[in-house]
Amino acid sequence: MADTDAHPITVAIERRIDPTRTAEATSWMQAGTDLATAFPGFLGSGWVRAGEDSDLWYMLYRFRDITTLEEWESSSQRRWWLDSGRPFAREERSERRTGIEGWFDAPHGSVLEAATTDAGTQPIQQPVPPAPPRWKQAVTIWVGFFPTNLLASWLLGFVPGFAEVPLVLRVLATTLLLTPVMTYAVLPWVTRLLRPWLQRPPRIRKARS
Repeated sequence: MADTDAHPITVAIERRIDPTRTAEATSWMQAGTDLATAFPGFLGSGWVRAGEDSDLWYMLYRFRDITTLEEWESSSQRRWWLDSGRPFAREERSERRTGIEGWFDAPHGSVLEAATTDAGTQPIQQPVPPAPPRWKQAVTIWVGFFPTNLLASWLLGFVPGFAEVPLVLRVLATTLLLTPVMTYAVLPWVTRLLRPWLQRPPRIRKARS
């Protein structure tokens, strides 16, 4: 359990939204994101609609570890936010993923939880695509990191005196600059771009007769 606690946690939530209150729901979703950003351990979030005419909306947020995630999920601010959305938003499923795999998930993952109803909360198993193979994740990260690092190195070359700074400090400055850029901008964009390839099932080789 201690090993799991030390990893970032990504949570994906599926909700059904009253289609007559789309504008209100849009502001509500953004308000939830704004509230989460104030909590320690918050690493990023976002939300998308399944389609222009769909009432399914997906929200994704990520925290440093299980402790900081549960502080947000048990907070009075989140309870107030959820209560304010009950007239038009109904939670259908939620899922947690650990590690970098959370960024590669489809809108819903392999083990889902039904929302609490009068009949109680029951787990739902659904045949959805698993996380991509590790080698595909590594390729995706490299595809985003290489041009980003190349551009940053080229731009930093114009900073007077930067080349004379000790190597350790140069690397420290570069990683401090690129880590949030990769986390909040580059990696989500690259995974969306490569989604068809990442989710493509492996080919099944026919046995020779």
